[in-house]
Amino acid sequence: MDQKQSEEREQIKEMGSLDLRTNKQKDRIKLLTIIGEIEGHEAVSGNTKATKYEHLLPVLAEIEDSEEIDGLLVLLHTLGGDVEAGLSIAEMIASLSKPTVSLVLGGSHSIGGPLAVSARYSFIVPSGTMVVHPVRTNGMFIGVEQSLRNMLKTQDRITRFLSDHSKMSQERIEKLMLNPTELVKDVGTLLEGEDAVREGLIDAVGGLKDALGKLHEMIAQEKQKRAK
Repeated sequence: MDQKQSEEREQIKEMGSLDLRTNKQKDRIKLLTIIGEIEGHEAVSGNTKATKYEHLLPVLAEIEDSEEIDGLLVLLHTLGGDVEAGLSIAEMIASLSKPTVSLVLGGSHSIGGPLAVSARYSFIVPSGTMVVHPVRTNGMFIGVEQSLRNMLKTQDRITRFLSDHSKMSQERIEKLMLNPTELVKDVGTLLEGEDAVREGLIDAVGGLKDALGKLHEMIAQEKQKRAK
């Protein structure tokens, strides 16, 4: 194994990322995977797959600053996690000046919604799902009015981000979020691939070929703009 292959394997192992550079268009694409729970300031269980946000933020800063990267492809298969950490990643992706595409593979619970729509264009595989549900908390909860107000503000930040970066209205998102008939022992809505597109949350149903094809198309458009 040469040094380049060794570095690529280490990059996948440690960061869940890879540089895609051998395509015929000669586009330089950064691939990022966001899998399992989003880990915030507190570590999740050792038996749970998690994505550490302190790993992703520097990578996203590098993508924005580097002349060696033309675009970003994000693969998503999340189980929720830390809301603040998830929103920070989503805001970073949304603020990138370079072409970005997301692809939802399987489940995308809770904070996976903002992560999916943070890219300029989003795809979901036919069997993929988006789960829209209210903000919850674990452990001790101090039952005062301020605590409830804080949770409602956090929820409002999520629904506003979803609305700002998709074709859904905030009112429609909140209605689906508080639906009591869809999920067992919970409120919310599970949207499968076609449903997520029909509702306007995700742009299109597709797979890896579609996501990469769209990203190459967006990169080509950016190169044409710079050439003028």
